[in-house]
Amino acid sequence: MTRPALDDLLDGLRVVQLPLNTRFRGVLEREIAYVRGPLGYGEFAPFLEYDAAEASRWLASAIEAAWVGWPAAVRSSVPVNATVPAVPADQVADVLGRYDGCRTAKVKVAAPGQSLQDDLDRVAAVRDVMGPDAAIRVDANGGWDVEQARDALSRLSSYGLEYAEQPCETVEELRDLRVALAHQGIDVLVAADESIRKADDPLRVVELEAADVAVIKVAPLGGVAAALEVASACGIPVVVSSALDSSVGMAAGVALAAALPELPYACGLGTLELFSADVTAKSLVPQRGSVDVRDVDVETALLHRWEAPVERRQHWARRVAECYTHLS
Repeated sequence: MTRPALDDLLDGLRVVQLPLNTRFRGVLEREIAYVRGPLGYGEFAPFLEYDAAEASRWLASAIEAAWVGWPAAVRSSVPVNATVPAVPADQVADVLGRYDGCRTAKVKVAAPGQSLQDDLDRVAAVRDVMGPDAAIRVDANGGWDVEQARDALSRLSSYGLEYAEQPCETVEELRDLRVALAHQGIDVLVAADESIRKADDPLRVVELEAADVAVIKVAPLGGVAAALEVASACGIPVVVSSALDSSVGMAAGVALAAALPELPYACGLGTLELFSADVTAKSLVPQRGSVDVRDVDVETALLHRWEAPVERRQHWARRVAECYTHLS
């Protein structure tokens, strides 16, 4: 990969704080840094708890977008799912109302401080709103152990689940859960997310037969080209997902989904509906259940409108410099 000088990254660095319309991952705004190269902007927004080594992959992804470019697309649009955060059941209709034409919903479950009954009520509300023909998947972010997952999925399966994303934390637990579900005749596929994007060896889930579906995110894997290699090596169906990106980062996810030879599931690239602001007037939001493959025009006025305070800009400049030392 082309590796620009650190000074070039820092000279073009812009940092924004974009408000969310729904609390997600415990926050009501998303802090995002952008680097600018000859091809435009690249998004650098690793979550704050990630160390420099892990976050450096997000920087590599931003550099790819701004300096290198992406593989050719084989489709012009990408079907996407609606995303339902861990909201009370009576708020589900409002959340789904923000999505245009999506027939698949990903529902957050196993949130800290909530009960299984909260999850059941939320999924039931999604089914009621979307009807019997919609696809519903749940995402536990590793919040259950094997027994909790088996019990939860045995009850949630009555609503007709497409799959359960990262129901347990470790690869070994995912493997054991798949065995337990098969033994009990619970027809729910297991998808791996964190076990791929946060792992030193993203292919271990395949080696241990721990997942039926691979959830792939571009930035945590170091860019579109690197994620495409992982997706190919996995050899199981792939769902491309976002990491609470603005339209700049979302474009990278769409580029990956557009380049995949096969795309059997709707992708998790509809999270811009959780934002109440963006850095472009033409956000990459779903239209009739799909996102078009297209460029994103970042507007200087919006970068100024949502610019982070100087101390946060300094924080991100330090973070870029720290991550830069880990780039290969």
